[in-house]
Amino acid sequence: MAKKPTYEELEKRVKKCERELLENKKSKEELEQRQKLFFEGPVIVFTWAAIEDWPEEYVSPNIAQFGYKADDFISGRIHYIDIIHPKDLEKIVSKVREYSESGVTSYEQEYRIIQSNGEVRWVHDYTIIRRNNKRKITHYDGYIADITEQKQSANSLRESEKRYRSLVDNIALGVALIDLDHNVIMVNEAHGKMLKKHPNELIGKKCFQEFEKREKVCPHCPGVRSMNTGQAAEAETAGVRDDGTKFDVRIRAFPVFGSNGTVTGFIEIVEDTTEKNELEAQLQMSQRMEAIGTLAGGIAHDFNNLLMGIQGNTSLMFKDIDSSYPHYERLKSIEKQIQSGVKLTSQLLGYARRGQYEVIPLSLNQTVNETSDTFGQTRKEIVIHKKLAEDLYAIEADQGQIEQVLLNLFVNAADALPRGGDLYLETKNVSKKDLKNKLYKPTADKYVLLIVKDTGIGMDKRTMERIFEPFFTTKEMERGTGLGLASVYGIIKAHGGYIDVKSKEKHGTTFRVYLPATKRKVKKAAKTYDEFIKGTGTVLLVDDEEVIQEVCKELLENIGYRVFSAIDGKEALKLYRKNQDKIDLVLLDMTMPNMSGSEVYDRMKEINIGVKVLLSSGYSIDGEATEILGRGCDGFIQKPFDMKKLSAKIRGILNKK
Repeated sequence: MAKKPTYEELEKRVKKCERELLENKKSKEELEQRQKLFFEGPVIVFTWAAIEDWPEEYVSPNIAQFGYKADDFISGRIHYIDIIHPKDLEKIVSKVREYSESGVTSYEQEYRIIQSNGEVRWVHDYTIIRRNNKRKITHYDGYIADITEQKQSANSLRESEKRYRSLVDNIALGVALIDLDHNVIMVNEAHGKMLKKHPNELIGKKCFQEFEKREKVCPHCPGVRSMNTGQAAEAETAGVRDDGTKFDVRIRAFPVFGSNGTVTGFIEIVEDTTEKNELEAQLQMSQRMEAIGTLAGGIAHDFNNLLMGIQGNTSLMFKDIDSSYPHYERLKSIEKQIQSGVKLTSQLLGYARRGQYEVIPLSLNQTVNETSDTFGQTRKEIVIHKKLAEDLYAIEADQGQIEQVLLNLFVNAADALPRGGDLYLETKNVSKKDLKNKLYKPTADKYVLLIVKDTGIGMDKRTMERIFEPFFTTKEMERGTGLGLASVYGIIKAHGGYIDVKSKEKHGTTFRVYLPATKRKVKKAAKTYDEFIKGTGTVLLVDDEEVIQEVCKELLENIGYRVFSAIDGKEALKLYRKNQDKIDLVLLDMTMPNMSGSEVYDRMKEINIGVKVLLSSGYSIDGEATEILGRGCDGFIQKPFDMKKLSAKIRGILNKK
């Protein structure tokens, strides 16, 4: 068993090595490093003879920290290479040979060894190569230090830094580290993308130059406030890119403290709020328009009831006169004004999403072609460019309403092109994914996109925020009602679609309309007939408006029907129970107090499942009327109506088997 060397003997060996190193012109730095390894920490000392198999001549007792005894190595029962990790062994042996042949006097390596209990440890090996006067290697003195904890700490630190960097680089927010002089020290990729620059282009620049293009720092900016107060600060401002484009940002600044507790700079978190602000503005506009739409629908309903009284009486007068009547032209003028009123309420109901619809599968391309061709003939100064997808999906829509949407968008473009210009029309298929990052959440998987773009005067931000509001217009009083784009908005919404607008003054306007696609085959819209048809039988008229009840009673009697009248649902049910065998059809108002038309219909169906009912309303077929029709109701007629429309509707229902 090898005798344990005393500290004095070990010190002599070290000094001897130092002399040999000095003789070989070993640098002072290597001497200091070797001394450090030996005198600091539990360093294990090995001496190998430079002969075959490199037998150990000396091993310090503190090898016990790895679970081995020094004598196991000196006696040859174990060799040092036996405890080197198999995956590191070949590399270690190769390096030792390389260093030995190169003539160096020392070398360092890090590798793994295996303890007696099988645990793997990392070591730092500092080896001195001893040579004789003939430069032949005689021994290797190895100083082995356990660096497992340091290695693990370094690995943990690297992993932590890697995770931190990954987080900083992949976060959607801009992150920058700023020093006391407002110089940018570090930025992530998102920060660079915000300014359309590579992050390296921002390093060394003043942070305040990149956003508001200031020449000097603002004393109220969040960075200054955070450093002055030692607390977080934030502000909203505008970013400016080199090309002059602006974008909204929210900047949050957090102070950075040094080891002595003093502020050394700040971290800047930058969020591009442009899209968020736009979405919030859209949400506010949507909520405002929803409320206005409810009001507009109610106004339109009441106005249609007023028009019903005028239209009914006018229709009755026309029955008994011809063109020789002294006031015939005046009556025609009244009827014309009624139609203007109907058009106005139709736009209001369209905005309120309560317009009249006959929904069938349509080809949007065909409707765009036909409507734009007609429009183009009236506006020769506007050049229309069309790019329509050949494989465009069909949509389910009311053709008349879609035509109204197109015409209103075309007229809006024409108003923006007083001296002529270009109008671009495009259709394409899109999916739900193409509508991401929008305020609305798409419900269909596939959509048809219609793009209407003009090269006109454009709009400012304030105007753009209000263009879909009813009665808002930038035209003179006599040139517009402010209902065109409002009805466009309502019609698209009622069809389950969405509409976006982007515009800039002097740079034109672009509307994007998304309509749900359908797999159903395209159909042609049914023709409508407006013929006066004489009838026979009995009709139960139910309406809470006395004026409408009176005029409708006369219309029905002039067509040829006998009439029972009821002022509300309760009276209607009473009359129907008593006279159901005599009543051929019920003309039922939808909107009544106490008992709605929907409830009256259901109660009548309980009395007689075969009852025939024609719904009537100042509102439209869309909404509640559609639900009642879905429950088996026979038809719908929108107020105001004349004698011809009423007679055709009733005859169509009574002729059904």
